[in-house]
Amino acid sequence: MSLVVDEHREYLSDPVRISAFNRAIDEVVKPGDIVLDLGSGTGILGLLACRAGAERVYSIDEGGMIGLARQICQANGLRERVVFIKGLSTHVDLPEKVDVVVADQIGQFGFNGGLLEYFSDARERFLKPGGKMVPSSLELILAPVESSAMWNQVEFWNKSPVGFDFGPARTVAANTGYPAKFRPEELLSEPAQLISLDLAKATSIPFKMEGCVTVSRNGCLHGMGGWFSADLSPNVTMTNSPLAADSINRRNIFFPIDRPVDVVKGDCVRVMMHIVPTETMVTWKVEVWNEKKGDRSGKSSVCKAASKHSTFKGMLLCEEDLQRTQPGFVPKRTSWGEARLSVLTLCDGQRPLSEIEHEVFRRHPKLFHSLQEAATFVAEVVTRYSE
Repeated sequence: MSLVVDEHREYLSDPVRISAFNRAIDEVVKPGDIVLDLGSGTGILGLLACRAGAERVYSIDEGGMIGLARQICQANGLRERVVFIKGLSTHVDLPEKVDVVVADQIGQFGFNGGLLEYFSDARERFLKPGGKMVPSSLELILAPVESSAMWNQVEFWNKSPVGFDFGPARTVAANTGYPAKFRPEELLSEPAQLISLDLAKATSIPFKMEGCVTVSRNGCLHGMGGWFSADLSPNVTMTNSPLAADSINRRNIFFPIDRPVDVVKGDCVRVMMHIVPTETMVTWKVEVWNEKKGDRSGKSSVCKAASKHSTFKGMLLCEEDLQRTQPGFVPKRTSWGEARLSVLTLCDGQRPLSEIEHEVFRRHPKLFHSLQEAATFVAEVVTRYSE
């Protein structure tokens, strides 16, 4: 079985998630509505929209799941009401405006599934005035966490595995956001909602958020735990919060700090974040403050620790790639770049695929040992860049 299909099995096996979308779509979609399902996967949200009375659903997905979704739709007798479009929603067009846009492009921390970018584009190009979006808003939530298991993933690189120094990897590890599943007892304070995004207005431009929470018990701070809460409709909310009794089966995210910090009840943990949604890039600064009795002025705050990180520093960037980004670099196509250019040039709207395959094989004999190898390469280019 394709692991992509098995991933969707997990989505469909989550009763809390399915129930939330079912109730929200029933509330938002009205009989006769035109609905757009973004990143449709198996097409489940579109099927729910049809059951709620949608006259027509446009189902958009970039991957091969679109073919399976079409078969699933056919098996349920709804093929005439669903239009399937293969491609990125930001790169395709629709023949008409829609009443409702639905999607579950929600990552562990809400924004990091592409929802802001795709919803912003769909709202501007596809949604009717006064149209609805499911979800309609998104809240990003953080809490300080004590999790030795997550911290050990970062500190692993300082332990000289196999007797070698892997210290350089530790910098990358400390600037990475990790999928995690937190337990309520790992939280060191009540969570803080850092921002609420109205998806009827929100865009994919970078944004900042910050908050301060009071530590509720003594412990050891290893980093910040993040999750989301999404309003799917006026009466339906969906969350992956570790505190929610009806949390969906979606992991949280762990943002480490540089060194563990012992905290006591009453300490203040302040976090500042800068997020670039289109690059899934996060910068986070965490400060720990406590209150100290002063000689005459009562109480004054003292910073116990401060730590700043960025997923930019967690990127695997090598010298060769960085050199190619310099303004003075003079690029030259590789032999594989020439082969790709050949395919694109030959896609002139007149030649059949078989002719293109033979011509690419003839032009680039050093790259392809057989016509079948050339055909495979051509198919990869054609499926991505032709229509």
